[in-house]
Amino acid sequence: MSAPPIISVRGVTNRFGQQVVHDAVDLDVRPGEVLGIVGGSGSGKSVLLRTMLGLHRPNAGEVRIQDKDITRMSDSELLAVKRNYGVTFQHGALFSSLSVAENIQLPIREYFAASESALEALTELRLRMVGLPVEAGAKLPSQLSGGMVKRAALARALALDPTLLFLDEPTAGLDPISAASFDDLVSYLHRSLKLTVVMITHDLDTLIATCNRVAVLVDRKIVVDTLEAIMNHPHPWIREYFHGPRARAAQTAVDGR
Repeated sequence: MSAPPIISVRGVTNRFGQQVVHDAVDLDVRPGEVLGIVGGSGSGKSVLLRTMLGLHRPNAGEVRIQDKDITRMSDSELLAVKRNYGVTFQHGALFSSLSVAENIQLPIREYFAASESALEALTELRLRMVGLPVEAGAKLPSQLSGGMVKRAALARALALDPTLLFLDEPTAGLDPISAASFDDLVSYLHRSLKLTVVMITHDLDTLIATCNRVAVLVDRKIVVDTLEAIMNHPHPWIREYFHGPRARAAQTAVDGR
């Protein structure tokens, strides 16, 4: 018997005025998998992510995280659920006036009364975990490269030892070498920490390198399957996305598995 989903989205509808973004969307995220979410501009990737995080309440439907319906929770109830997941946003979303170490320590301070020595030790551990030197903790985000900012944001997302990790365009803006290195890091952390990962990405290389399944937002609905099955799906947008000029390298990689 398979384990129940760690996230269950049922009948979620999101609309803004007369515009329907999601129309009764269903989605399950399985424990321990890496699920990639893709879709065209305006398909509602970010809205779906915010709905799954409890930051946006849908017009209809529900989202359950570990069998708890977050769509009907109070802010205080939701805070307890947020303790179990970490999030990185596309541009890092680090506080520019705080050092990297202070950014990493923020979620810990929110939930625990930890000593300064414990905070320093945890910060050093998280920095090393994401491949950053300890010295990076004293720097401001503006003093880091784009790739280092991504890693610092990941260190903050892992501060509370979450079981669930959400990544919003984790390799956006990175050069191919840095992007591949970040993909390797995500795969390593997924295995070693036994994480469940949900990521929004437009990067086909990332989908191939890290994801067990892919969810595609099209026509206000969602199509979910393995990458191989999705690449053979007949929907015109899906075929264009996965078989266009930029997808040729991805197709070759999949065929060569």
